[in-house]
Amino acid sequence: RRTTHYLFIVVVAVNSTLLTINAGDYIFYTDWMWTSFVVFSISQSTMLVVGAIYYMLFTGVPGTATYYATIMTIYTWVAKGAWFALGYPYDFIVVPVWIPSAMLLDLTYWATRRNKHAAIIIGGTLVGLSLPLFNMINLLLIRDPLEVAFKYPRPTLPAYMTPIEPQVGKFYNSPVALGAGAGAVLSVPIAALGAKLNTWTYRW
Repeated sequence: RRTTHYLFIVVVAVNSTLLTINAGDYIFYTDWMWTSFVVFSISQSTMLVVGAIYYMLFTGVPGTATYYATIMTIYTWVAKGAWFALGYPYDFIVVPVWIPSAMLLDLTYWATRRNKHAAIIIGGTLVGLSLPLFNMINLLLIRDPLEVAFKYPRPTLPAYMTPIEPQVGKFYNSPVALGAGAGAVLSVPIAALGAKLNTWTYRW
């Protein structure tokens, strides 16, 4: 029984991570990172919360969400290394910042004495607000993406993403506010779904 329990933890960790990195865009490619920022913020904040809540409630251990985010970060660094090996510049892929937001979720779970409803509502909101902010700061540290886009075109780049001209200032008024707002609003109900799935798993 204990072996089955630990095996399920491993399965949840791997599959939840794959779910998260396949939710929209999980990597910021430098050549169109600003265009994908809002999509990334919405998809990743919700997927991070639903996966981490499900995983955390099953184990009951604060710190699980941070471990979960660390797995995703390692996966992304592997992908970054693969692109670098193909001859692309080191900063062609920007590794997303999941860990600080996951730490906030863990802190909420711990501070509320493992209250799953508080973790969903408060923790989910904190993730939705913080993840876009951390990643915006991360992207600001990268050199001009247009230079990279023209110099290192991706063979897999879809036609509609081919760079044509700078579009600075034309993509919403504030992508940070939009991404943070949408992420915060959507994280809570999706985290609740994760908790419900956790309950069904226990019954099963």
